[in-house]
Amino acid sequence: MKKVKVAHIATIDVSLRTLLLNQMRSLQEAGYEVVGISSPGPYVAEIRAAGIRHIPVPMTRRVTPFRDLLSLYQLYRVLRGERFTIVHVHTMKPILLGQLAARLAGVPIVLSTIHGFYFHDHMRPAKRRFFIMLEKWAAMFSDLMLSQNSEDIQTAVRERICPAEKIKHLGNGIDVGRFHRARLNRQVLERKRGDLGLREGSVVGFVGRLVAEKGILELLSAARTVLQRIPSTQFLIIGPIDHEKADALTPEIARAYGVEDACVFTGARDDIQDLYALMDILVLPSHREGFPRAPMEASAMGVPCVVTNIRGCRETVEQGRNGVLVPLGDVPALAAAIVDLLARPEQARHMGDEGRRMAIERFDEQRVFEKVRAEYAGLLATKGLVASKMVSETGSLA
Repeated sequence: MKKVKVAHIATIDVSLRTLLLNQMRSLQEAGYEVVGISSPGPYVAEIRAAGIRHIPVPMTRRVTPFRDLLSLYQLYRVLRGERFTIVHVHTMKPILLGQLAARLAGVPIVLSTIHGFYFHDHMRPAKRRFFIMLEKWAAMFSDLMLSQNSEDIQTAVRERICPAEKIKHLGNGIDVGRFHRARLNRQVLERKRGDLGLREGSVVGFVGRLVAEKGILELLSAARTVLQRIPSTQFLIIGPIDHEKADALTPEIARAYGVEDACVFTGARDDIQDLYALMDILVLPSHREGFPRAPMEASAMGVPCVVTNIRGCRETVEQGRNGVLVPLGDVPALAAAIVDLLARPEQARHMGDEGRRMAIERFDEQRVFEKVRAEYAGLLATKGLVASKMVSETGSLA
């Protein structure tokens, strides 16, 4: 039997590596032939080392009409030449370009994962309408849309992006075995704490790209209040500078808020599970999310979370159980939530314990992988390409 050939397309290689690699490997283990397509970059070697073939197609994360047309043409050539049975796209640019290229190339099955709609309620109305129009256009090329959060399903139907039967809930997940405090070595953690220059005292963590949209400016503003109340607090800020984004920030921004001495910026890290173990609280004051990984990972590590009360974040943090939800842009509320958890370690510890339980119940990535395989099987059967039972077990075409 011939294996079902699947392409997962993301804009940049880091998305394939950090968000999708385990999913692609699970499909390959189920018998599919899986290929990753993205812009070339430093993570391609890791993707290939994991046994996933990678095809480079340059794509930008900004609106660049000429380069976008070139990307569309290159995607079309790759998809037509490789003759994929399924093309599965992720993030905004592949959703716009990858699905069109797949249809032009005659790919039988095209689906997308919605990692959070780009538009939101706090956008200018004209800009919001523009992005809704783009989503409607892209949805025309999908056989199925898989939404990571349930609120986006309601939004898609309400805004007439697609009919209700075309979009389903997928959820999001992490490797709950990797993010497990009991597996870590205490001596290694103490050494890393010293290497980072963390002093004795509470550690408030942040994990994400260094862009204003992630709420870093609100966090630094809140840090001033926190330091007035609990001077020994330190802020561990983990994530790369996102040079492609107009709202990119650098570590120097902490100086503008007068909190640079209390901040440790690490850049991107591969030992993120160890760094969560050094935190007393994770804070994500983001403006827009799909279904953020950081609160899931922190919860799995037993770290309570303070996040903004927005879509996506509301599905990772349950108020009073594994953390606290605060209003978007409300710096006093953010500072108060941080101070309250630092001042009540028993409450924070209880939330951490509940976070671990929530992670096991809700955030295990294996559940996501099972849903993806089931949807593939259903689409293959609907298209008459293979019996549903056969593909669910073997990933093969008759």
